[in-house]
Amino acid sequence: MLRVTTRQLRQMGACETDVALVEKHWPEGVPITIPSIQKAFRLGIGVEWFAREVLSVEGWAEYERQRAPLRAEYVRQQAPLWAEYERQRAPLWAEYKRQQAPLRAEYERQQAPLWAEYERQQAPLWAEYKRQQAPLWAEYKRQQAPLLAPRLRAALS
Repeated sequence: MLRVTTRQLRQMGACETDVALVEKHWPEGVPITIPSIQKAFRLGIGVEWFAREVLSVEGWAEYERQRAPLRAEYVRQQAPLWAEYERQRAPLWAEYKRQQAPLRAEYERQQAPLWAEYERQQAPLWAEYKRQQAPLWAEYKRQQAPLLAPRLRAALS
């Protein structure tokens, strides 16, 4: 049975989150089976990323061809569920915002003088940083200019 190991996933450039999940659930490597793919989807592993990495152009096109009606059916069935969720959530959110508004106002009232003091103390630090950074930036730009010139000429031609 064909298996994909964490070493292979890393070589392909898989994200470390996916690699860690594979390592946790399939320490000997993921067997390429329907149940494993379904489990990987449930775990949130980037199965589509993997498919794009290993399938040929034709294989990916076939995958997309078969996936399209399944996705459309999912969207069709999910839409009323989402609408009902939003219908029930809206008054809860409105009540939360109503109760939160005075708390937010008090926070902002107390925070305003603190922020002003922070900005007062931070301004000279920023000015000094910019003063010291300016010659470094100028030297970087001076040295970078000849490197960009050929690319710029190529882009404009």
